[in-house]
Amino acid sequence: MFTLTLSTILICTGAALLGGFIDAIAGGGGLITMPALLLTGVPPHLALGTNKVSSCVGTSVALGNFARSHLVLWRLALAGLVFSLLGAYAGSILALYVNSEILGKILVGLLPVGMCATLLPKKERECAPRPLEGARFWTLVPLVCLLIGAYDGFFGPGTGSFLILAFHWILRVGLIEASATSKVLNLASNFGAVVAFIWHGKVLWPLALAMTGGSVIGNWLGSRTAIRVGAKAVRRFLTVSLSLLLLTLIWQYFLAPAR
Repeated sequence: MFTLTLSTILICTGAALLGGFIDAIAGGGGLITMPALLLTGVPPHLALGTNKVSSCVGTSVALGNFARSHLVLWRLALAGLVFSLLGAYAGSILALYVNSEILGKILVGLLPVGMCATLLPKKERECAPRPLEGARFWTLVPLVCLLIGAYDGFFGPGTGSFLILAFHWILRVGLIEASATSKVLNLASNFGAVVAFIWHGKVLWPLALAMTGGSVIGNWLGSRTAIRVGAKAVRRFLTVSLSLLLLTLIWQYFLAPAR
């Protein structure tokens, strides 16, 4: 039986603040919060649900900052909104029926995927603006949002980075606009996952509320930094910190002696 302690609350709230800051700039904040939750002993299903509640509120704060700066491409966002929501709900339902021990090992397997999406250089490139319309747009946007939404509902870390990369590389959207627009889809998929986890009682509410406070502050600071500066420094920092987190999780789920 898991017992929530003050140290767990403090560690996870700090992780939510740092994760929110990173997520608002380049995505991948869950790569900080999920390992923190798992390493403090929170069961995988409760960790997923609790993380979704805090990140959902934090993302809405970052989205507000981007929207006020007129960086959100609303037509693109709305075209994929429903598909992101449906994908996230389906992915979270799938996660609920996976054994906790198996899920923990799956998280370790998926973590490098999220890390690659976050750490892969996303250099701004000069390209002619492409009108957001046509058969290619209406085919790719729903497909991308459905698949990434399902990934977000099942696991989560790196989702924002996947969206930014897809918008920037496939639809040729500017990097800062891709980051801003991805927050709309992130919020939709997080909301879909939150509904599923709350419905099945998989949210540790005292911890979720504390982490929400940290996530709100982190997302506000991160989005303001992204608007003014960019994400280069954050990606360099992640190279070391996320590698250490991955090694720690591999030890916990695969190499540590059985207890």
